[in-house]
Amino acid sequence: MALRGRRNEFNCPYDYVQMDGLVVMKIIKHCYEERSNIDTPRGGLLGLVIENRLELTNTFPFPFTKAGEEAVDEEYTSAMMMHMKKINQDYLHVGWYQACELGSFVTTEFVLAQQGYQDSIEESVVVIYDPQKTEKGFLTIKAYRLTPQALKLLAENENTITPELVKSLHLSYERLFHEVPVVIKNSPLANALCCTMSEMKPAKATQFLDLGTASVMERHMHSLLEKVDELHQEAYKMNKWQMQVSKQQQEKAKYIHQRNLENATRQAKGEPALPEEDLAKVFRPIAPPSRLPPMLASGQIEMSCQQVNSFCSQALAKLFISESLQDSKTDA
Repeated sequence: MALRGRRNEFNCPYDYVQMDGLVVMKIIKHCYEERSNIDTPRGGLLGLVIENRLELTNTFPFPFTKAGEEAVDEEYTSAMMMHMKKINQDYLHVGWYQACELGSFVTTEFVLAQQGYQDSIEESVVVIYDPQKTEKGFLTIKAYRLTPQALKLLAENENTITPELVKSLHLSYERLFHEVPVVIKNSPLANALCCTMSEMKPAKATQFLDLGTASVMERHMHSLLEKVDELHQEAYKMNKWQMQVSKQQQEKAKYIHQRNLENATRQAKGEPALPEEDLAKVFRPIAPPSRLPPMLASGQIEMSCQQVNSFCSQALAKLFISESLQDSKTDA
């Protein structure tokens, strides 16, 4: 019932995303092969909505040009869907995926891309895969959708995203995205293979607990500091705009007061009053800075803090486990 209520709240046509093990492995393989050539590998997701879940059954990578610029067109996507249809596979395009280290995916480009997908495909979802945390033993795959309020905000021109518009939509950085639960499902044959491999123990002792998490945390903190600096710059722009508006209001009040005094003097002399003027032409409104960049920066800071908290808790668990093993070995 709780999931159904959240689905109605965020206008999501399903409760959770079910990913086949094949999809997970293909995403990991693509990101591993292209990590030296492409900063953020991307690809398409194929599947269909069944009852209360979105099943992702296959995927394909997006091609890139030599310059590293994405060159995805409708012809390529349609051709890949037709090939999947010919081999009797699910061929419906239901979203896209992106590999992003440290989870720093909340950018204007990302938001506009997801907006285009949700406008054209109602059930579309974006899957975020973090390769760096996965290399340290923490498989990180999350699915997101834009909320209805975020779609209404992005439908406007970026220059018209004013504080009044954001306030009228009751939108904050916490309500930009809706995280959809992800469930990974394997076929019975894949489960049997995993059970067989778990019984194949190595002949020699191997270090399974990797405690080298300092580099990951360092990059997390660098990314977090960059976003805090970006948010500080946006706050400076907003404060500067407020000071300019306040100064203009003072000048406008002074101008009106001087005109009233002059009109009173002319009336005392029996002269006609000054003609009415359009104050909007004399004092042109100062355009406020767009509220989209600071909102995205705030959302990125929140998500980075959540990931740092989760990563630290898992790393501490490994540390305590290794400490217990070391103590037991010493006692023996």
